[in-house]
Amino acid sequence: MTKIVSVQLWVGDETKEERVRRVEALLDRVGDADLVILPEIWNAGYFCFDSYEKEAEPLDGPTFSRMARKAREKRFYLHMGSFVEKRGGSLFNTSVFIDRGGNPIATYRKIHLYGYGSKESQILTRGDDLTVADTEFGKVGMSTCYDLRFPELFRKMVDRGAELFLVASGWPYPRLEHWLMFNRIRAIENTAFLVSSNCVGINRGVRFCGHSMMVDPWGVIVASGGDEEGLLKAEIDLQRVAAIRKEFPALSDRVL
Repeated sequence: MTKIVSVQLWVGDETKEERVRRVEALLDRVGDADLVILPEIWNAGYFCFDSYEKEAEPLDGPTFSRMARKAREKRFYLHMGSFVEKRGGSLFNTSVFIDRGGNPIATYRKIHLYGYGSKESQILTRGDDLTVADTEFGKVGMSTCYDLRFPELFRKMVDRGAELFLVASGWPYPRLEHWLMFNRIRAIENTAFLVSSNCVGINRGVRFCGHSMMVDPWGVIVASGGDEEGLLKAEIDLQRVAAIRKEFPALSDRVL
């Protein structure tokens, strides 16, 4: 069994340093987890578009260093959510997956950038490749928020062997029902586990909808959060993925 913790983080209008310290304190409370996931652009605040350039960091910047130290101290894998990465002359919405030793093992730059009521697609550069990481407990696909609306990405991750999807998010109201549905649908249609970490709170006047989730390959919700900050915990058995795909071989019946 793999012990997973999704950190549902309050993101308001506090400073970046205050938020990083609070995350460090939350990571100290996760216990003997195997894998922990954080939400999208939590350090700078997703809706703080005018601060993206100022708060951007290189791949091995201070936020990564502090998160890697926690992963090493606590001996868990950490999907450190995403942050604004400065790379060359461009900015990306980037996630880093860290192993138990504090080493980066995979990087994902968000492919589908959001434009409706958001300046993300104007400021950032989209990534151009999907990411599936090898871990001691199985193959893990990485995605970010708006990616949930694009089933092709998840199907391509399955073609690369993904058994578990990790979704870092800053999903706002009023589209809570979409969030709830997409989390389950992406798991069901790919016969895979899905774990999401969404923000809560009000950032620059926009309210996040929370409800982080853990879903099994049948679409059953294993654990779900509400509207408050907290740690969502569950144990999952990734060996069930192969057994369920054999029992109900929908992926094998694909024609297109």
